[in-house]
Amino acid sequence: MSNLKNAFSQGKAFIPFITCGDPDLATTAQVVTAAAANGADIIELGIPFSDPTAEGPVIQAANIRALKGGVTTDKIFAMVQELRRNIKIPLVFMTYANVVYSYGAERFLEQCAAVKMDGLILPDLPYEEKEEFAPLCRTHGLDLVSLVAPTSEKRIAMIAREAEGFLYIVSSLGVTGVRAEIKTDLAAIMAAVRENTNLPAAIGFGISTPEQAKKMSMLADGVIVGSAIIKILAKYGQDAPPYVGQYVREMKNAIIS
Repeated sequence: MSNLKNAFSQGKAFIPFITCGDPDLATTAQVVTAAAANGADIIELGIPFSDPTAEGPVIQAANIRALKGGVTTDKIFAMVQELRRNIKIPLVFMTYANVVYSYGAERFLEQCAAVKMDGLILPDLPYEEKEEFAPLCRTHGLDLVSLVAPTSEKRIAMIAREAEGFLYIVSSLGVTGVRAEIKTDLAAIMAAVRENTNLPAAIGFGISTPEQAKKMSMLADGVIVGSAIIKILAKYGQDAPPYVGQYVREMKNAIIS
């Protein structure tokens, strides 16, 4: 069984997102460790990109800080390799197609396999173009995670039928960022997903409070949170790991099934 799919087998999953290298890779490693210790079921690791089109201002700023600090894809691979000495939960890279292209797709996925990554999320990769990466991901044992957005509509069925690992359900139109209220008809999207796959589905974009997490977990199999965690990192910098750990624990407790 896919390690990503299996991460949902014990109940609702909490999936934090962390931008690698913000404020530095040593802190990133400590934050990943704290998140895993406090109940994270899967961790998304963002590889910084200069033009992250799906990201709102909070994560864009984190990308800029990380890139200015000198983070590179190779340095991130080295960090993950070291983390894998102790971190056993699934890890997924979230980045952009251009990052993979510029590194070399075959080489990138070989390195992912070498450091025991479990999946890849490319938010700018249209469903119709996923075959550029999907065969390579399969060759190297990674799940290419598909996204379903409010605009997917009639495409939900075919996206769901071919999905791997888990489905990433985008809660709202627009970019990532904390939202006071999520108004999308997620129940209808989840119904369409359930009709076409038995893979778990996790909702992300805009979730920041335990109350929101609990509400979303009633609809889906997991909850993904990014901007709220990046705000903690922006506030506390190198002192952030215990604060992120506490936040992860609170969110995980809110969604336990």
